[in-house]
Amino acid sequence: QTALVETVLEYVQGMGVIKSFNLSGRGDKNLQDALEYNRKSNLGMEQLMTPYTIFQELVLQIAGIGMMLAAVVFWINGTMTLVNTLMVIIMSFLVFGQIKLFGMGISMLRLADSSIERTLQTEDMEQMDESGKALAVKKHDIVFDDVHFAYESKEILHGINLQIPDKTTTAVIGPSGSGKTTLCNLIARFWDVNSGSVKIGGKDVRDYTLESLMEQISMVFQNVYLFADTIENNIKFGRPEATHAEVVAAAKRACCDDFIEALPDGYNTVIGEGGASLSGGEKQRLSIARAMLKDAPIVILDEATANVDPENEDRLQKAIEELTKDKTIIMIAHRLKTVRNADQILVVDNGKIVQQGKHDDLIKQQGIYADFVLGRKEAIGWKLNAGN
Repeated sequence: QTALVETVLEYVQGMGVIKSFNLSGRGDKNLQDALEYNRKSNLGMEQLMTPYTIFQELVLQIAGIGMMLAAVVFWINGTMTLVNTLMVIIMSFLVFGQIKLFGMGISMLRLADSSIERTLQTEDMEQMDESGKALAVKKHDIVFDDVHFAYESKEILHGINLQIPDKTTTAVIGPSGSGKTTLCNLIARFWDVNSGSVKIGGKDVRDYTLESLMEQISMVFQNVYLFADTIENNIKFGRPEATHAEVVAAAKRACCDDFIEALPDGYNTVIGEGGASLSGGEKQRLSIARAMLKDAPIVILDEATANVDPENEDRLQKAIEELTKDKTIIMIAHRLKTVRNADQILVVDNGKIVQQGKHDDLIKQQGIYADFVLGRKEAIGWKLNAGN
C-alpha cells in the first residue's frame, strides 16, 4: 500500500514531464507495476484468509442449524414449549451472527497491527532536540565554528568556519551541489550539524526554541510554495495578527499590489494549492511580501529574483533593498549586480569555502569568482547576429 501511494504521488507530480515527452501510456509503467503488485498482494492476503473464513462460516452455520434442529426435536418430544422453541431458533441467528462479526474483527485487527507497527517505527525515529529557551538576542551576527554536516553517510560540508557580522550582506555563490543551500538551512536549523556549531547572536541555534529561532529569520526560497488560501492569508503567514493595511503596504513594497488588485476578489482571491493559478514571478513577489511583513532581523534569500519577469526586476530589486535594510542578509545569488555590492562574498565548492572577500579583491584572484564574473559579462554581452 505504501509503495502504491508513493508511486501514484510521483506519477501525479511528474505528469507534466510525462506529457511533454509524449510518454503517456508508457511513462506510467512504474504505476502499472505498483498497481499490479498491490493487486497480487491483496489477492494473496485474501487467498490466505479464505480457508479460515470458509471454515469459520461452515462451523457457525452447522452450529446454528444444530440449535434449530435440537429445539424442534425438544418441542416434538414435549420437553420444550413452542414459545421457547421459537426463541431458541431466533437466538441461533443472533448468537452466531455476533461470533461471525467477532471473527471479521479479528481479521481487521491483523491489518491494524501492521499499521500500528509502522506508526511505532515512526515514533522511534530520533527527534530534533527542542529543549531550548525562548531567547531574544540584541545582535544578529552569525558564526559557523568548524561545521561538518552530512545527509546520511554523505558529508556535504567539511569544516566550515565563517563569521557574518550583524547588519551586513553576505552573498554565497558556487557550483550546483556545492553546499550553498545546506549552509543556509543550517542557520534556520532545518537540519542539525553533525559536529561544530552554528551561532546567532553568540547563542547556538540548538539553544533556541524553534519558535524563538524562526522569529528572527525570514526566508525567501527560489521555489515558492503558497497555500490553498486567500492571497492576504498567504502574505500574513509569518504574522497572522497583521492588519489588512499592513498587508497592502507590504504588497506594494514587493511590487505585487497591481496584479492582486486585478484579480476578481483582490486580496480575498483564493489561490490553488502551491500557487498553481499564479505565474512564477507573481509567486516570488508574494513570497517577498510575506518576508517584508514578517520583518525579521535576519533574511535569507535563495535566488529570490530567479523567477521574476524583466519588467518588474528593477522595482523588485529596490523592494529587496528595502527589505534588507539594517538587517543581517545571506543571499544565494547568481546575478552579478546582486553579488558585487555585498559586504562579503563566499565562494563555496565541494562543501568548503574556497574564496572569501569583497568583489574588488576577489576579481583580482584566479579562481571560481573571477570565472563567474567573466561568464556573466560574456552572457550579458552576447548578441544574436541577424545577418547570419
